[in-house]
Amino acid sequence: MPATGTYRRRKSTSLTRGFIAVGTGAAALLLPLIGAGAASAAPAQSVSAAAPAATYANNLDGWIKESLAVMAEHGIPGSYDGIHRNVMRESSGNPRAINNWDSNAAAGTPSKGLLQIIDPTFRAYHVPGTAMDAYDPVANITAACNYAAAKYGSIDNVFGAY
Repeated sequence: MPATGTYRRRKSTSLTRGFIAVGTGAAALLLPLIGAGAASAAPAQSVSAAAPAATYANNLDGWIKESLAVMAEHGIPGSYDGIHRNVMRESSGNPRAINNWDSNAAAGTPSKGLLQIIDPTFRAYHVPGTAMDAYDPVANITAACNYAAAKYGSIDNVFGAY
């Protein structure tokens, strides 16, 4: 009979020790695999959570839509219809249009691009994030809409030369 207060461990059989060892070993082997699976899944979730960059067509429709997106980021008012109406009146949709005959041209600063903006106005109303080129369709539309918003409240309020 054992002494009082002493703990006596039960004798385990080799079969029981084998199950314990296998169970522990299997857990040790699975943990790195579980961790690797979780680690590789995390970036995939991050990537899918990010919004894909918008792609715009390289034509008048795409330029107007891209300009509207930039305008929305900068709080510049305007609508597709208002921009389209003014573009068709000013340049018939030709981003390389230039006016070499009016008073601006006579003064040495011809109107350029889709919305026929002169260089000083383009520079003054240029919107960050667009090209610094008055012939760039998106930069031209966005700067002209920024100017129209300051002068008339919106490009939507422009119905003639501005």
